Amino acid sequence: MKAIVFERFGEPREVLQVRDIPEPEPGPGEVRVRMRLSPINPSDLMTVRGVYGRLPSLPATPGFEGVGVVDAVGSGWLAMLRGLKPGRRVAVINARGGNWQEQVVIPARHAIPVADDLPDDQVAAFFVNPATALVLTEYVLKVPAGAWLLQTAAGSALGHMIIRLGKYNGFRTINLVRRKELAGELKKLGADEVLSTTEDKVVAEVQRITGGAMVSYAIDCVGGPSVADIVQCLAPQGRLLVYGTLSGETAPLDTRSLMSGQRSIEGFWLSEWVKQQGILRMLWLFRKIASLMRAGVLTTPVAATYSYDQLPAAVDHVERAARGGKILLNLG
Repeated sequence: MKAIVFERFGEPREVLQVRDIPEPEPGPGEVRVRMRLSPINPSDLMTVRGVYGRLPSLPATPGFEGVGVVDAVGSGWLAMLRGLKPGRRVAVINARGGNWQEQVVIPARHAIPVADDLPDDQVAAFFVNPATALVLTEYVLKVPAGAWLLQTAAGSALGHMIIRLGKYNGFRTINLVRRKELAGELKKLGADEVLSTTEDKVVAEVQRITGGAMVSYAIDCVGGPSVADIVQCLAPQGRLLVYGTLSGETAPLDTRSLMSGQRSIEGFWLSEWVKQQGILRMLWLFRKIASLMRAGVLTTPVAATYSYDQLPAAVDHVERAARGGKILLNLG
């Protein structure tokens, strides 16, 4: 079967290769899934570059999520209990990576049966962004209706979901982007305010928008120098949740800015949060994600789909500043 493999860490364009490898066989408590689609997420490319928080043994295949059809089931009761049998379409959650291949073996508990009315391109991105957006706002920060939430990288697919969740749940969003021209697009989605980190004085503008009260909730996936400004935007007892480091830069921070007003910075990693949850909580989360997808809240725009032979073009498209949506790999 075909698989996308890298033998060393480095720039994806240089180290990713398409190879023929043996078909895997499922063991006890596992299922084999014939993959259809898988997105190219920032976490996938950070893994390939060797800068992600958890790295695989080499050689390795990327891909933390996707959609496919179960085609073989290992021994054990779990797959049967969850209705996983050959022909069942599933969202494929692969904490170890490895979805960028024609067939993949995963634990049965990581294959999520999905309803027929959800299209493949949405199921392919069923978990990483939708679950992160939902868990950040409803489970961890518990942002109440009427409150202000400030977020960075608001032009991303996850940023769009946060904006739509704000309209759905009644909280207000201040959205930071680099390019001011994104403001119109985000306003159409329901953004309350859009600020440019390159053109606006962010702290002063947040003070103006909130009437001096500042914000009690903020989320950041960029890191670097902008973190200091975000902390200055926090109200007393305000919380900043950090869930990414896209800039790759260290955040310069005067810790006195946290002491004054007892502000706090917390880290969030979805896979670590999942480990702490029981099966009933996770099943509820999956159902809610599906429901909010149907409602148009946790949907993912797709810019393009590429085949194995088009892998270099797919990577180039992901790296564009304005790619217009998620980039998917057709693995079938």
